[in-house]
Amino acid sequence: ELKNRAKKENVSYIELMFSSIWMPDSAKNSPFISNADTLKFYNNLFAKLNKSRDSAGTYALLKSLFPRIYNKVPVNASAVTFNSYIDSLHTNFVGEDPNFTLRYLTYVNRTNDPLITFINMMIAFEAIQYSQNSGNKKGLLRGVNILAPEDNSNSMQNYWLHMQFFSFCNKQYKGIIPYTMHAGELTEGVVPPEELTWHISSAVRSAGAKRIGHGVDIAYEKDNYGLLNYMRANSIAVEINLSSNEFILGVKDDKHPILLYKHFGVPIVISTDDAGISRSSLTEQYVLLAKRYKEISYADIKQFVYNSIKYSFIDAAKKDTLRLDLDKRFTAFETYITNR
Repeated sequence: ELKNRAKKENVSYIELMFSSIWMPDSAKNSPFISNADTLKFYNNLFAKLNKSRDSAGTYALLKSLFPRIYNKVPVNASAVTFNSYIDSLHTNFVGEDPNFTLRYLTYVNRTNDPLITFINMMIAFEAIQYSQNSGNKKGLLRGVNILAPEDNSNSMQNYWLHMQFFSFCNKQYKGIIPYTMHAGELTEGVVPPEELTWHISSAVRSAGAKRIGHGVDIAYEKDNYGLLNYMRANSIAVEINLSSNEFILGVKDDKHPILLYKHFGVPIVISTDDAGISRSSLTEQYVLLAKRYKEISYADIKQFVYNSIKYSFIDAAKKDTLRLDLDKRFTAFETYITNR
């Protein structure tokens, strides 16, 4: 459904999130996971490290845990199974199309207990590595996200810890696994005001996110100008979701920070967020963008479209092909408009 809708909208590429990473029964039944005492022990350790914001201690614990989890869960077998699932769905329901490309992101649920969240993140990183380098030659699985409401009590309590998990996995997998995350999907009245001051910074500076989703509370971030300059300098894009931010947070028009991001030269990408739930479309998002923000020119909008390819997680060769195809589409569109 999303593929057919996208083609009608003149969209040539989508990175779709539709399934969280999951563990087969062989992993779920592992004594390491099924033992309540083990879970309690490690979750208590994580809670203490989280409370003291002990990054060195957290890294040391994760380093000792990684090989144990890798062998006992097992991580690689879970990653292979998940890739087979994605490959089967893609082959049977989507297929390859010369005029449209669909690739996938998986995600980790941030409302789980810390140990389960970390194990799932390990499997997610392993699954991306396997997709890129081993069994799945199509490379269908392109990146990782972390989802669930950011203002959920468990999400808020463990947000710092989750950023440490990303930082560790990034080092463990040698920085080659792309990941984005919903960060700063918060506003006044949703969480205590002090919680608005650090989530985006932690996502990009501590966790090393390649791009972030939403970023609504950027104006409340501590040293927000420095953070915006950092995002520009390091080419960290922000995924703007106008309908979603209005529906979930009540943030729209001049309350939305899109012009702040534009002013500082942060790369902007327009996306739909929950297209399968809200039935939103990219056409709707661009219409809202043009209608609400007169400061945004056609040249800006065109750049945002190119950004959606530039900051995607697809492989470089395919990215070049998509960019050339986009050139042709814009040329045809502009010729049509100027000849009217």
